Amino acid sequence: MLIPQVNNETARLKEVVLGTAKSLGEAPSLEEAYDPKSREHIKAGTYPTEKDMVTEMTAVQKVLEKHQVKVYRPEVIENYNQIFSRDIGFVIADKFIKANILPDREREIEAIQHVLELIPEENIVRFPEDVHVEGGDVMPHNEYIFIGTYRGDDYPEYITARTNMKAVNAIQALFPNKKVKSFNLRKSNTDAKNNALHLDCCFQPVGNNKAIIHKNGFLEEEEYQWLINYFGKENVFEITKEEMYNMNSNIFSIAPDIVISEQNFTRLNAWLRAQGITVEEVPYAEIAKQEGLLRCSTLPLIRE
Repeated sequence: MLIPQVNNETARLKEVVLGTAKSLGEAPSLEEAYDPKSREHIKAGTYPTEKDMVTEMTAVQKVLEKHQVKVYRPEVIENYNQIFSRDIGFVIADKFIKANILPDREREIEAIQHVLELIPEENIVRFPEDVHVEGGDVMPHNEYIFIGTYRGDDYPEYITARTNMKAVNAIQALFPNKKVKSFNLRKSNTDAKNNALHLDCCFQPVGNNKAIIHKNGFLEEEEYQWLINYFGKENVFEITKEEMYNMNSNIFSIAPDIVISEQNFTRLNAWLRAQGITVEEVPYAEIAKQEGLLRCSTLPLIRE
């Protein structure tokens, strides 16, 4: 039996689902791309290969196991992208919430059925179909739950808008004792440098009281400012548009003092080390071409 437990982004990790890059099939066509960054690489002929992505994910598994984390992997579905396990579900407190994701990706949840079978039924939640939510937009932060959303009336026109206000309300109803704080994110179907696909593409808490943030990912200045005030300006690492594009905010915490980060994030990794955080560097630049990185490809089940 597995009782899920996650109350924040950085507490010591015990058990996690890590996606898989095996049997991805051919590179998608432009019409099949879900985000502007993948489209860029499909057009340029630089879309990542399965071999490179399997190598990158193996490096992450080794780091997790080195730190005594139990790692589950999805069942491999032939010719199917299963890298970004964060999209398909997430844990808040002792509840595993199945995400309502893009219909084309529904089979990804079936591939972790062997994990879900370990969790008692009363600990699994599935919202109604019109409640759109993906794990990259949801961050438990102790008494808070931070949620990325898009509040524009043109929400249905954005394939990059993945979490709606119905999800914000449903999560607040499910956790009445938590303070749910939503953030209106900048969306673009065509320009990856002006698109925060999920909240973790422009913000993430790290350590005990610090955060990584990109101002332009937020549509409302006061919501960005709220985060700066909450964490304190001296505790916030501001990333540039280029760093956001390269997914610098999408690292992954194993503990308050241990993170996994991409080896090319020179400026960020130096800052993290200056905060007394051990940085486990891995190659992940190929996976980043699909507008996701380390947080996107991990689904924490238990943190201490």
